[in-house]
This record gives sequence, C-alpha cells and structure tokens, in this order.
Amino acid sequence: MSMNKWESYMILGVNVAAVQISDVIQQMDEWIEERSFGHCIAVTNTHVVTESWFNPEYRKVLNTADFVVPDGMPLVWLGRLCGYSLKRRVYGPELMETFFKEKGRKRRHFIYGGKPGIPERLMENLLENYPGIHFVGSYSPPFRQLTEDEDRGIVDMINDLEADVIWVGLGAPKQEKWMHDHRNVLRSPLMVGVGAAFDFLAGEKSQAPSLFREHGFEWLWRLMSEPKRLWRRYLLYGPLFIGLVTLEKMRILKF
Repeated sequence: MSMNKWESYMILGVNVAAVQISDVIQQMDEWIEERSFGHCIAVTNTHVVTESWFNPEYRKVLNTADFVVPDGMPLVWLGRLCGYSLKRRVYGPELMETFFKEKGRKRRHFIYGGKPGIPERLMENLLENYPGIHFVGSYSPPFRQLTEDEDRGIVDMINDLEADVIWVGLGAPKQEKWMHDHRNVLRSPLMVGVGAAFDFLAGEKSQAPSLFREHGFEWLWRLMSEPKRLWRRYLLYGPLFIGLVTLEKMRILKF
C-alpha cells in the first residue's frame, strides 16, 4: 500500500481508510498536482470486502490501492466502533459528482467502462450539470477479456490523451484488478473505481432515496430494483459479512 497521511482500520483483512468525501477529494487533487502516476482509489462496500475473504489474491489487490474508501454504511459503522468519527459514507456517485463540481473544470477526465452508450450519456449529463468539464475520451470495453494487442492499444490511447483522472466503472472485482494491472503502464496520476456510479449518473438506473442511502438501507432499494441480479449479493453475502465480522471481533477469525 502506498504511504499516505490518512489513518485506516482493518475489516476482514482489508485496510479501509478512515476518510470522508472531502478528504478523498483533497487527496485526489494533491496527487494530480504532484504529477506522480499510478494512484488508485477503490470505492468499497461490504460485498467487495466479503468477496475478498473468499479470494486472498483479490484482497492483496485491494490492499495495494492507495485508498480503499468506505462506500457501505456497515463499513462506516465499523469505523466508528474503531474510534473514528465518520459521519457519512464515501458514496461513489456523490464522490464523482462532488469532484466534478469542485475540481473537475481544471482537470482532464477519461471514462473507462460501462455498457455501450453509457459513457456518452454519463458525459452528457455531467457536462449539462457542470459546464466546462474537459473529457478527453471514453472507452466501453467488451465483456470478454481484451487481447494483449487490444489492451496495449487502449493504454497507448489513454496515455496520448494525457488524462488527469481515469474514472473506472467495471464493477467489482473487475475494476480493482484492472486498476492494479494498469497502474504502472498508464501515465495518469489517478484512477478511481466507482462501480455503479456510471449507471446512476447516466440515468440508466435510479438511485435509492437519500433516506435509504444514509441509514444503511440502500441494499433493500437495489434488491427490490434488481432482485434477479442482486439477490445473492444481499441475501447471502450480507449475513455472511455480519457473521465473519462478528467472528473477527471475537478474535476467533484472524488475518
């Protein structure tokens, strides 16, 4: 893990940064100003942490990110139990919108991920809300794995465009692995994995009401919206996360 000035706490072997959205934006801006390349931010929820419990290699990938930030309210609650005064979650769509609002006009942005058409709608919506943002390009990769030549071509294209921030919306665990595999070849200061933020901000999917999001019930809204796709994540992984964290707190499960 890259050294930074922010404290973190451990959940199931994953180092979660004890930060809020304002802290993340401040750090993002500093990295861009420094022009040091390859910084990664993983916007993380309970599903991601539980997935990493099954896959130690994925856990290593997460822990090599500069920031693993608490996108899920249970991660915020656990941070409070560890003594950190975390008032809110680092909600991916809000982090993205806030950065565009406060810092976005002076930066160069690249959009990587999303189904065909999603990056274009995302950029259109953000430009409408925050005129003056400079998008240097976008790419919607196929579902299959890219060939070496295709991957090299994408890397060369992004490097030629000189993006300050690469916003990555591939979904977990794919986006974290992609950032990890490309951080040493992409000459951009920063990559941010924001998951479903692309779909929400492009208007492809509806966000949960603020009351749900701020009190730990976003999972229920999303489960009702997409039961066939998300039932396993919330009805199996949710209770499993609670059980594993309980065992960790009782010092029965150790990392």
